[in-house]
Amino acid sequence: GVVIGANSVIGANSVIGSGVRIGNNCCIGNNCTLSHCELGNDCKIQASVVLGEAGFGFEVTGDVPVLIPHIGILRLGHGVSVGGNSAIDRGSLGDTVIGDHVMIDNLVHIAHNVHIKKNACIAAQTGVSGSTQIGSNLIAGGQSGFAGHLKIGNNVIVAAKSGVTKNVSDKSIVAGFPATDINKWKKIIINQRKNGHK
Repeated sequence: GVVIGANSVIGANSVIGSGVRIGNNCCIGNNCTLSHCELGNDCKIQASVVLGEAGFGFEVTGDVPVLIPHIGILRLGHGVSVGGNSAIDRGSLGDTVIGDHVMIDNLVHIAHNVHIKKNACIAAQTGVSGSTQIGSNLIAGGQSGFAGHLKIGNNVIVAAKSGVTKNVSDKSIVAGFPATDINKWKKIIINQRKNGHK
């Protein structure tokens, strides 16, 4: 049941699970694992990427955590680039959706049910927790983190090593942990240094 589009290339030792659909002109690197996913045209998946595995959804019943079955899929738009050793989970009940021309660096994790609209740029070691909704044109610096079930607006910039714990409105620039307006964050840092903090 796998469909692989015209001119697409699958690297050595990669595993394509049943029902996976890969568009035209895609490049799947070596040692990748794809399951429960659909890729648009012109996607570039670098080495050792895992797409469409079950996410970290569980329920604690009694003393033992029990994993929740994930029956959704992962949908990648056209022109998506995913860097080496990154992982994007499939949805639990709905789908995980990555929009057109999203650029994902190495060592990024995107959890189940996340929706990211077009043209996002996400730097290395960033993590996006489950069910977070991200608008178009996000720029996320390296090692930034997003809590779950958030709404991030369009044209948002998140500085490196920031921890986003609440919703962010359109055209915001945030930094720090918890992430706040970058100008407020700069004032906090200046005041801390004036008071002897290094």
